[in-house]
Amino acid sequence: MVLSTDFVNGVLEALYAVQIALRDAWHALGFAGTVADQPAWPFAQRLAAERLLLEPGHARRVVITLACFAGAVILLLIALAAGFLRRPRNAAQARRRMFWRAGLAAGAAALLVFAPWPSSALLWAPAVPTSLHRAPQPFSTQSIAQGQAVFTQHCAQCHGADARGEGPLASQLAQWPPNLAGGLLWKRLEGELFWRVRHGMRDARSGRETMPAAPALSDQDIWSALDYLQARASGQMLRDMGAWERPVRLPASRLDCRYGGLRGSDSLRGQRLQLVLPTAGEAALPPEDPRWVTVVLGTAPSGSTPECQAQDRALLPAIALLLGVTPQEVPGHKLFVDRDGWLRARSVPGQAAWSEDDLICRSESAPAAAAAVAAAAAAAAAADAPPAQGVDGLLRRMDADRMQLVRAGYPH
Repeated sequence: MVLSTDFVNGVLEALYAVQIALRDAWHALGFAGTVADQPAWPFAQRLAAERLLLEPGHARRVVITLACFAGAVILLLIALAAGFLRRPRNAAQARRRMFWRAGLAAGAAALLVFAPWPSSALLWAPAVPTSLHRAPQPFSTQSIAQGQAVFTQHCAQCHGADARGEGPLASQLAQWPPNLAGGLLWKRLEGELFWRVRHGMRDARSGRETMPAAPALSDQDIWSALDYLQARASGQMLRDMGAWERPVRLPASRLDCRYGGLRGSDSLRGQRLQLVLPTAGEAALPPEDPRWVTVVLGTAPSGSTPECQAQDRALLPAIALLLGVTPQEVPGHKLFVDRDGWLRARSVPGQAAWSEDDLICRSESAPAAAAAVAAAAAAAAAADAPPAQGVDGLLRRMDADRMQLVRAGYPH
C-alpha cells in the first residue's frame, strides 16, 4: 500500500485541525490558560507529524488504524441507532435485531483488535504549552527588519552574525549553538521555537543550560527574530543549493499602484507578480504584460510609470536577504511571485529571457506537475499548436505546481 504525498498531507492537516480544536475546547472549558495571548496546549505530548513523513511504513500503520477506528465508530453508531427503532413485533424479530446488534459490536471490536496500532514512541512527541502557537503577525518587511535588530543585539554573540552558531561567546556555553542558516527552522513548529527562545534550553542528560532564556524580549520581538532567521536561512539555502528547498512568501509590504493607489501587497493575492529591481543605468522597465502585475523595487527609470511601486524601504533589503546577496548586489534581479504569494522564480542580472530553469522553488509533487505540463504540451502538439516555451512554459509550470509550507511535518 503506497500512500501519495497529497493523501498523507491531507491526513496531517486533519490531525492538526483536531489538535487545534481540542486545544481550543480545553481552553473554552477553563481547563487550560493562555500563553503569549493564545490558548495553551495542555498536554505533555502532541502527535509527531514529522515521523509520518519520514517513515512510510509508520504512516501506513497510522492511516490504516485511523480507518479501522472510524469503521468501528460507524458500526457502533449503527448498533446504537438500531436500539431506537420501533419495538419488534414478536420475539423472533427481537432476536434477529439483537443478533445484528451483537454482530455489529463484534465487528467494531474486531476492527479495534486487529488494527495495526502504531508504536507510541513514534506516534507522540514532547510538547510545550506553545507547541501549536502560530505567529500572530504576518511575514513582513517590518517583522524582518525588527527581527534583524533583535537578533543582532541579543543573539548574534552566541549564534554568530551569520546564524551558523559560531559567535564569540559560543564556546562559553555547555553546548555549541545549532546552525540556524539551514533547514532546521522548518523542522520545528514555530510555537516550539518561540518557547525555546523565551525559556532557553537545557541538556536532557546533565540538565546544564545550553541556551539562556530571554525574559527581556517581548513576544513580538521573538516572533520577529524568527521571521528574520527564516528569511536569512532561505537566502543561505539559495546560495548553497541554487534553490529554495522550503517555500518562501513575498514579505508583506506597502505598494503604490497605478490602479488602486496605496495598498498592501497581500491585496494582489490571486495575481502573478513580477518583481523588478532596476539597475542604476537601466533605460526602461520590461514591457507590461496582462499575465502579471509588475512591481518595481527601488528607483524606476526616468520617464517610467510602474504598475506598482514598492513604498517600503525595508522591502529591498528583505529581498536581498531572501536571495542571499547584499543590497548592493540586488539591482538587476527579477522575481516571479505565484498567485498564492510564494516567491517562485529568479532571473539574475544580465539574463536575457525567462525559462523553466528559472523556477527555483518546487514542491514535493513537482514530478506530477511536470507530467501535467508534459500532457498539456502533448495536447498542444496534437492540435498543431506550438509548445509553451520561455516565460509561457515557466508560468504554466508555476501554476501547475502549487506550493504548501510544511513545518515539523504539519502542512500550514
